[in-house]
Amino acid sequence: MGPHVLVVVENVPLGVDTRLRKQVDDLLAAGCRLTVISMRHADNEPYRELPGLTLREYPAPPEGSGPLGYAREYLLAFAWATVLALRTRLRGRIDVLHLCQPPDIYFPLAWLLRWTGSRVVVDQRDLMPELLRGRYDEPPALMLTVLHWLERRTQRVAHHSVTVNQYLKDRLVAAGAAPDAVSVVRNGPVLARARRAEPDAALRDGHRYLVCWIGKMGRQDRVDLVVRAADRVVHGFGRDDCGFVVLGDGECLDELRALSAELGLERWVRFPGWLPEREVFAWLATADLGVDTSLQDEVSPVKAMEYMALGLPVVCFDLRESRALIDGAGRLVEPGDVEAVATAITELLDDPAGRRRLGEAGRRRIAAELAWERQTPAYLRALGCGLGDGSAELQPDVPGRGPVDPADVRPGGGVVP
Repeated sequence: MGPHVLVVVENVPLGVDTRLRKQVDDLLAAGCRLTVISMRHADNEPYRELPGLTLREYPAPPEGSGPLGYAREYLLAFAWATVLALRTRLRGRIDVLHLCQPPDIYFPLAWLLRWTGSRVVVDQRDLMPELLRGRYDEPPALMLTVLHWLERRTQRVAHHSVTVNQYLKDRLVAAGAAPDAVSVVRNGPVLARARRAEPDAALRDGHRYLVCWIGKMGRQDRVDLVVRAADRVVHGFGRDDCGFVVLGDGECLDELRALSAELGLERWVRFPGWLPEREVFAWLATADLGVDTSLQDEVSPVKAMEYMALGLPVVCFDLRESRALIDGAGRLVEPGDVEAVATAITELLDDPAGRRRLGEAGRRRIAAELAWERQTPAYLRALGCGLGDGSAELQPDVPGRGPVDPADVRPGGGVVP
């Protein structure tokens, strides 16, 4: 019988967490026994009776708003996770504790299980101080101090951490992790599923060109700049042949729809909401290019890797981790410059040969380096217990690997990205 891995996730439920769903597929394929602690959600249904996985759910806490709201949300989640983790431990050994973070609140539980013999692995997808700075012009200094303190506590208890890019690795090392105890495991798409996407001309809605944005619409994602770039393309440059689609949902969706109406963009900008992965990939297979307007220097945009997997050139701001992903596969412009985004979009639309060249470069890079199939060995090695060292034979290129119909899998635009 394989090792027992206990996974704790708070930020989003298992059924919505695209990165965790890919990890669950890999762990089950490697012969692990899994227990996942997650908030209750309808999208968890496919995992409730899945062989090899025990799902322990708790009532979803109210989403935080402001420091006190976030503190209440996280304390409730921590209390539930502790009770359910201890109940799991009483029933048998836990070989690996896998923490999906942020938030960095589980280190007391991690110490307790570490003392009983568990290996502690932290999957750090985002950094709370950077997220706070992305949401507020002047974040409270005390909150930043507390968040950095929590980071250091987490890195002290972890045997190993995995994260999504070099920026985050550097920050974890600065928080106390040993450099050789942090692995970069990027959050690329499952290439086998992306390859099956087919274009659908009806999605163009009569427009000659189509530009896509996908993901979760948090304030830090600056999707308002996509709408303003669309306004510049349509009304500023007179390109009424170009449609835009903003796929996904989140706290800013209603505001974005209102902004689009205010700018008179109803004919050109659509907001279909959150869609299954198969439908999202159909949009990308139909589109001419993808756009991202996040201003977070530390983020490796998952949406950009999904664009690249479908052969779309990318237009985004020239930030450290965006450049590391996209350089040579798209156009990088001055951060915050909406006019430059609109100009890059129109220039690429008028250059089909250039779009093909950039799109093919991105597709090759995904296949060679960034697809999830290429990340699996490093992820399994980080968990230890003989995983990822050749003892577990995986078949990462088998289409639709895993327990869930790929048509029902949601895309990863944003927590993480």
